[in-house]
Amino acid sequence: MIGNEQDQAYTKKEIEEIVKMVRLELYNNGEFCGARAIKEKLEDYYEINPLPSESTIGRILTHHGLTNGRTGWC
Repeated sequence: MIGNEQDQAYTKKEIEEIVKMVRLELYNNGEFCGARAIKEKLEDYYEINPLPSESTIGRILTHHGLTNGRTGWC
């Protein structure tokens, strides 16, 4: 292994929880909180490899009832 860098391996459940947490953070700050905004936040602040796609993030949000139609403005 070169250097001290090590990829952080997350389970699917952990990634779901991170997506939900980021969505809540964006929503509470009055920012856009759709799949694209969440993916951009994940790219900027979290070391998730591989990064979930926008469609996967969208499915996570739908599965947990966190889409625009259910929660109001997003």
